[in-house]
Amino acid sequence: MLVDDLPTALNTLLATGGRMQMAYAWFRDGQPQVCYLAAPGAGQAFECWSVAVPAEGLPSLAPIAPLLGWYEREIQDLVGIVFRNHPEPHPLVLERGEHTPPLLPGAEGVVTTTAPHALPEVEGEDIQELDFGPVRADVLESAQFRFFYIGERILRYQPRLFLKHRGMERRFQGLTPEAGVVVAERVSATASLAHALAYCQAIEDAADCEPPPRAQAWRCLLAELERIYNHLHYFGHLADATTLKVGQAQGRWLEEQTKQLLARVCGSRLPMNLLTPGGLRRDLLLPDDFAGQLAAIEKETRHYLDMLSDTSSYIDRLQATGVLSQQVAFDKGATGPIERASGLDRDLRRDHPYADYAALVPEIALREAGDALARAEVRADELRQSFALVKGAVDRLGAGEVCHPCAPEPGSFGLGWAESPRGSLFYAVSLDTQAHLAWAKIKSPSYSNWRVFPFTVHDTNMMDYAINEASFGLSVAGCDR
Repeated sequence: MLVDDLPTALNTLLATGGRMQMAYAWFRDGQPQVCYLAAPGAGQAFECWSVAVPAEGLPSLAPIAPLLGWYEREIQDLVGIVFRNHPEPHPLVLERGEHTPPLLPGAEGVVTTTAPHALPEVEGEDIQELDFGPVRADVLESAQFRFFYIGERILRYQPRLFLKHRGMERRFQGLTPEAGVVVAERVSATASLAHALAYCQAIEDAADCEPPPRAQAWRCLLAELERIYNHLHYFGHLADATTLKVGQAQGRWLEEQTKQLLARVCGSRLPMNLLTPGGLRRDLLLPDDFAGQLAAIEKETRHYLDMLSDTSSYIDRLQATGVLSQQVAFDKGATGPIERASGLDRDLRRDHPYADYAALVPEIALREAGDALARAEVRADELRQSFALVKGAVDRLGAGEVCHPCAPEPGSFGLGWAESPRGSLFYAVSLDTQAHLAWAKIKSPSYSNWRVFPFTVHDTNMMDYAINEASFGLSVAGCDR
């Protein structure tokens, strides 16, 4: 695609109900290119709009699709490509000042200067400023937050992330497709299976190979078990934020029960070292009492969710807290339970089915209110639905092999995705002339949802902040990468 055609193509996409997913830079024959991943609509294939980068840079598309703003700033920080007329030109990942773009090949001696982060002016006699973090309470991940407030009213909120950026995408370079799974699983341990699944499907897309049916059913089963324990952890954390210590303990206990069941299935409480391009690394067998143990956890989970919904103090703290409008959710790129709680009916398992989801067909939970209660209700519905999906996947575990040969051709490209517990997760990979990984891009759901979160904090109550953050279920590691 030509640079001049980008604005028209983007406006057409949005006018027909489509949406951008991400943007990233990569190098073809040493020349920089930017790829924009477009989602025309449910059931329609994703489109990659690739444009060569001229010497003067590219026009920013953030004024048309605001969710692209963070991606353009990240590209500018890490690769040095300039986006003209960007509404927020300050750095995102790097500190302000002079830097050598870390992902620019042969960048020795190349220096870029980033502009200072110009915060909106917040002035007034009684206005106070609070810089909170990066070390926070308990075992919360490291991030820094700046509050401007009067009394308990938050006027302006600014998160500062990427303090623990680990350069995970760079770590893929030079690895074989099989070895790349190990890195993908460690991007965010709370969604290790989802990351491995999206990565493997990207390699399989590049190789044009299809895993056997038994492997596809296992992938769905494991993905839904991962969703179950993530959502149970979420409710334990949300109960803690609303001062329900017994509710917190119950959620953590059910999370642990699910992880122990998973350990009996695959040998580990976290589903790592299971997937490989082409299927599974080894065949798995369900323990004889799997159905009984799953039913017991489901029964306790339903009772737990009913108890939470019958607790008036819990409901009162969630209602009307951290409201996210549907328009802001769409414009800024919310995903997963966050967007569905604001009325956006999207889920990759249904809209772009992968693994065995075309046969399992999940029911998608949806709410309109966009507040913390709606986000909790969406996750509660998903939690109940995941038990049904696990049972459906068990019924589809037929006999047969669990892996097919999967060898991408040198120079090939692949795209893979998964609906992780926190939302849509994408991997884009390209192979070099040795069929090793030349480039990998990760679109993490928390990267999208951290972009949205501040819009639910401005002009709210300081006492509701912890509840609002807990209701989003954000991951700093998933965002920072």
